[in-house]
Amino acid sequence: MADVGCGPGYVTAALCELGVDAFGVDLSPAMVDLARRDHPGLRFEVGSMTDLRLPDATVAGLLAWWSLIHVPDDEVPGVLDAFRRVLRPGGPLLLGFHVGDGSRLKTQGYGGHPMSVQVHRRRPDRVAVWLRDAGFTVETQLVIDLEHSVPGALLFAR
Repeated sequence: MADVGCGPGYVTAALCELGVDAFGVDLSPAMVDLARRDHPGLRFEVGSMTDLRLPDATVAGLLAWWSLIHVPDDEVPGVLDAFRRVLRPGGPLLLGFHVGDGSRLKTQGYGGHPMSVQVHRRRPDRVAVWLRDAGFTVETQLVIDLEHSVPGALLFAR
């Protein structure tokens, strides 16, 4: 299973602890270094979801856990096409993202580290349309943390 946009590798490691053969991919070499340091023995590689360099139909499942939020709207359809390309037929895809409209600049990362990245909020129905256009079947759509100022959404598709 590919954890695309794995950051420091916490979710990848949790999947491995559950017995899933998971590996992480992240755009940031610093995040990959941190993931490798904190989770020795697990596979992490530098890569971009906008240029996903995995062979066709080689991934049993794919997770993009609050990582698609850094991809501009006009690039999301291409990313989802790449996710479908690397997934084996019928393979599951789970997306987690911030619900809302618009974008904001994030200048501080986890642990107080300085950064400069855009964070895009999206409506679940819009993401579901992009998934269908990429050839996925959306099986579940759930909005979570409704009491927070920025709720999240989970979309599960095959």
